[in-house]
Amino acid sequence: MIRLIFLVWAALLASPAFAQKLDDTPRTVVMTAFYPEWHSLVPTIKDAKEHTINGSTFLTGTLEGKPVVLMQSGVSVVNAAMSTQIVLDRFNVKRIVFSGIAGGVDPALSIGDVVVPENWGQYLEGSFARKTKRGWMPPDEGHPESPANWNFIFPRGTLITSKDAKMQRVYRIPVDADLLALAKKVVPTITLERCVPPSDKMRPGSALCLPRMPKIQVGGTGVTAGIYADNAAFRIYLQRAWKARVLDMESAAVMQVAMSNGVPAIVFRSLSDLAGGDQHKNMEYTFEHLASANSAHVVRAFVAALAD
Repeated sequence: MIRLIFLVWAALLASPAFAQKLDDTPRTVVMTAFYPEWHSLVPTIKDAKEHTINGSTFLTGTLEGKPVVLMQSGVSVVNAAMSTQIVLDRFNVKRIVFSGIAGGVDPALSIGDVVVPENWGQYLEGSFARKTKRGWMPPDEGHPESPANWNFIFPRGTLITSKDAKMQRVYRIPVDADLLALAKKVVPTITLERCVPPSDKMRPGSALCLPRMPKIQVGGTGVTAGIYADNAAFRIYLQRAWKARVLDMESAAVMQVAMSNGVPAIVFRSLSDLAGGDQHKNMEYTFEHLASANSAHVVRAFVAALAD
């Protein structure tokens, strides 16, 4: 019996839930989704030490003099949620700061702009309704806070639990108020890039240079789903029903895991395309490196302004 108990205890200790911390230093997680965003920040990490978990790389070191762990979430919501929980379990995390690209939804925004939303929603957490003679009939009654439907898609919100609250249905997950306030102070000090790197090789008028200097805006709603969205009609819907400014494939999932763990989090997203609003074709593959660099510029300035 004693041997059996020992074997069970050993198995539990070896499981992810009981995994030992890889680093005890309190750190800010600087999270990216994929390689262009990652490569915009890797050269700025000082005294980097590499850790590997489940095939993913985590770099500990300093950014602008502050202890950080730089990581990739992986693309889309499941990867983002899983990776966020892993970093929280294996490192001593003070806060999460996400740096990445996004599709623009608000028509007032342009490619290259950086947006710092105040909250995030998951727009495909919903019901697909059946069509009847009287129109679309969803399987449940819905909720007064729910954004309007798009044809047969009826938003239902996201069920979230946390250590401080019972399960609740939310439509928008707020970013940390203190981090958002700091972002508002930092934004006026930052100059963004206009041309795809290496920008010093580009001339105004090049197809790889934007027609105007990008801007940074704080506030509004970002939305997330496991969808590469490039549809003009759906873009208009998201702006009208959700009041969305940007869309992506990871941020709301990261915010949900952070909220459930009681960890402050904030997201910085630079527009690489207009999610269906581009004139001729989706422009992500043209401007993803520029957008990644602009988001990284803002995040570096933000991390520098952190108290610790």
